Amino acid sequence: MDTAKQEAGYRAAEYVGDGMIIGIGTGSTVLYAMERIIHRMREENLSILGVPTSYQAAFRAAEMGIPLTSLDAHPSLDLAIDGADQVDPAKLMIKGRGAAHLREKCVADAANRFIVVADESKCVDELNGKIPVEVLPFACMPVIRRVAEHGGTAGIRTGSGKDGPVMSDNGNIIMDCQFERIDDPKSLERELAMIPGIVASGLFTQYADKTTVIVGKK
Repeated sequence: MDTAKQEAGYRAAEYVGDGMIIGIGTGSTVLYAMERIIHRMREENLSILGVPTSYQAAFRAAEMGIPLTSLDAHPSLDLAIDGADQVDPAKLMIKGRGAAHLREKCVADAANRFIVVADESKCVDELNGKIPVEVLPFACMPVIRRVAEHGGTAGIRTGSGKDGPVMSDNGNIIMDCQFERIDDPKSLERELAMIPGIVASGLFTQYADKTTVIVGKK
């Protein structure tokens, strides 16, 4: 599977052109894209700037030598490369198991083209996984109640290696919401967005028209 991820990441890196401003996602498959981008920067004298979607992505890029910028400096990006936790045939996705989906959504929205890299285990006929949501700490219990009203169950994600909840890079709490079925992902994304306290959900349903999905297979 690592080979499949590497092939997908390397293929995504070929979409990057000289002078581009690119979004850099979070996750293991995107790391392979970053490796290939670095090789191209050295071999082809490629010049790019990256906008990271998380502290992890920023640290990795800095260590590897990819120069960074911000959405404030470049509110429009040529493309973004990111992963997905689940993707269906209509290119609707669930993201956020790395707790970075709010910034990932901001970057995807700013990009003219969205390149999603995944291995074949992430491809599903219908979205059915847990949906991460980023929640203001002030509103956790009301959010749990409101998600239940929409037919789901929400729980605070707890950390590994630390006591207490998982906090996003923005200082908010990450919850995971489970629904028996996700019949209409677009409607569900809108419904979750309307719950006060939810900053962003991990449903990505708005960007299919500009999305290219690259799937690494065995």
